Amino acid sequence: MLKLGIIGSHTITKQMLAAAHASGHYRLTSVYSRHIERAKEFGQPYGAKYFYDDLETFFDQGDFDVVYIASPNSCHFAQAKLAIEHDKQVIVEKPAFVNPHQFDAILQLLQAHPQAHLFEAARHMYTPLYQLAKQKVQSMGTIQGATITAMKYSSRYDKVLDESAPTPNIFNPDFAGGALMDLGVYAVYVAVDLFGTPQQVQYFPTMTTSGVDGKGVAILRYDGFTVTLNVGKTANSYLPTEVYGLKDAVVFDNAFDTRKISYFDAEKHEHELIPDHLYGNGMLDEMLSFADSFEHPTDPERQRQYQERLQLAKKVNTVMFELRQSAHLHFPADN
Repeated sequence: MLKLGIIGSHTITKQMLAAAHASGHYRLTSVYSRHIERAKEFGQPYGAKYFYDDLETFFDQGDFDVVYIASPNSCHFAQAKLAIEHDKQVIVEKPAFVNPHQFDAILQLLQAHPQAHLFEAARHMYTPLYQLAKQKVQSMGTIQGATITAMKYSSRYDKVLDESAPTPNIFNPDFAGGALMDLGVYAVYVAVDLFGTPQQVQYFPTMTTSGVDGKGVAILRYDGFTVTLNVGKTANSYLPTEVYGLKDAVVFDNAFDTRKISYFDAEKHEHELIPDHLYGNGMLDEMLSFADSFEHPTDPERQRQYQERLQLAKKVNTVMFELRQSAHLHFPADN
């Protein structure tokens, strides 16, 4: 059983803990929060025994093998760095890091600490349903482009509209927030995994009063086709995600919480792709995959898969940064 420590007491952490429990491979032991009472309030119902409000003490004394980091985006780098220096296994919520400089520093640190591993929690990439879609796309004779949508209204945007309320972290440039960083990373993952690194990118953001992008459109140029990304946290979209062939297409009902994917053949007949399972908790597949890697650290095939995931995360990070650069979106963490 893997002993689990957590940083970040949010809704996504609760979903992760439910997935961790369902997997049968993790047991929560240690919780860090800036406020000790909050750490206890959050962790005790899940059976945690150790609580900390000092990050160094958390890593020095905490009884855990794996740390899950779900803090604001700008905090990920420093916290993951500490974890690797303490030879912990690391799961860091997307986006793992703000820019390629941070990612490169983490890669160097991982080389110096071979016992540690780091996974970016891009949950949609681990489901068998997504893998079926990837196989179908790879079998299409011609690719003419794609439209990938990741747009959902955030309840925290209400606080941005209420100018008397504090700015939520996810809409705050100091914490590397915004639509591209939060939901856009899902769309970038799909594009880079299916089609590789684009030749050229451009992002056209719609800015909020808090200084980050609330929504936007990105264009990724490949050899012979383009991919359009629609991302946003200030509106709801019900558009599917589509990959266009010649006469055929692959259609996702949702890019980041996928429940149905269909292949439409040249005769316009729909063929639903049916996976061997589809969990109610979208994080369960990734938590099972992470546990398999952590529990078999010397297995060559598992380590090959791990390195592939790490390099994919690196490519996504680079594309994300290039998209921000194209729109002149800069964060304090870039300095």
